[in-house]
Amino acid sequence: MKDEQKKSILEKYKQALQKGERFWPDSIYKDLLISLAIFIILVLLASFLGVPTEPKANPNDTAYIPRPEWYFLFLFQMLKYFPGKLEWLGTAVIPGIAILVLLLLPFLDRNQKRHYSRRKIGLTVMGVVVAGIVGLTVLAALTTPPQESLTAAGTIPQQIALGQDLFSLKCAECHGADGKVTEITGVKGLEGKQIIAINSSDVMYTLNDTALADIISYGRPDSGMTPFGQPYGGALSPTEIEAIATFMRYTWDNRAVLPPGTTLSSGIPALKPGEVPSYDVQIGPLTKRFCISCHQPGKENNNYLMTSYNEMLNSGDNNPVLSAGDPQSLLLKLITGHAGLDPKTGQTIRQMPPTKLLDQQYIDMLTLWVKAGMPQTVLDAAKLSPTPTPKP
Repeated sequence: MKDEQKKSILEKYKQALQKGERFWPDSIYKDLLISLAIFIILVLLASFLGVPTEPKANPNDTAYIPRPEWYFLFLFQMLKYFPGKLEWLGTAVIPGIAILVLLLLPFLDRNQKRHYSRRKIGLTVMGVVVAGIVGLTVLAALTTPPQESLTAAGTIPQQIALGQDLFSLKCAECHGADGKVTEITGVKGLEGKQIIAINSSDVMYTLNDTALADIISYGRPDSGMTPFGQPYGGALSPTEIEAIATFMRYTWDNRAVLPPGTTLSSGIPALKPGEVPSYDVQIGPLTKRFCISCHQPGKENNNYLMTSYNEMLNSGDNNPVLSAGDPQSLLLKLITGHAGLDPKTGQTIRQMPPTKLLDQQYIDMLTLWVKAGMPQTVLDAAKLSPTPTPKP
């Protein structure tokens, strides 16, 4: 560079410096203001939008499609071109070379001209890198199958509700819906087996949530309890097992305190005065909590299933178990403590549930539902509800 050109550049620099601003405190002040604004925006987004909670990582979930954040999608896509033993090329060697080239770029392109037309080497290298990143990112977004939306119960009440449903489905058959059973009844291979009531302080005070989750996951083979954790042949994920432990803790441990403003709910909506129960609102949740643990496929239940409205009305070896408008229906007899008779085998059918009768409010709810014609939806039930007499 000629001396005259150097002097000209130096003079322009001095002039720009005179018109410019000081790094301290001017530039620092502006940076602080922008940083504060970004911080406030992030706090507002976290407070009002939040981050959706996801289930815990589950190595046994083969349906899960791993997908990194968008800014790492290009590396994710590159792995597809270097499978198996060649992964190290796509994860370490090629990205490492690209980073090294970018680090060496100031030494490779020593042109002092600032105009873009004079920086061919630098622009070419950066153009190739950016084009590669953008192209691989787009390919990853287009070719990766969509992941099913996964959400987890984020609050304590949500975890309790999920845990209650899972407990009713997986555990109530042996332990009862309230955890009070001390002698198993009606379970093949475990009939008459003595167990400890799991709602007792002997259990809830001496086992923390981790221990409860381990018992559910590993089972107790010597006691006849099969494992429920997926790694050990069960059907429950770590998140689901954690929800059951949370339900047990907040339901049966009187030391556990719910967050302010929350209360435990049975999950079965109470009837309003004059309301006729419907399957969708009351009867479905009721059977989920007290009945489905036994009346689902794969259980000894005379093929009477209760996992849906149609199954409840039409399944079973002794069908019909329920008849619209008939208070003498077989199921109503069984839930009120009366034994029934199997017309095919002549054997006695015991009360349901076998360990303890339902609370009277639920017996009344089921009886009213059958008498009203067993409506499925809220609209169907509303048509059967008595119209209140207008006051004069």
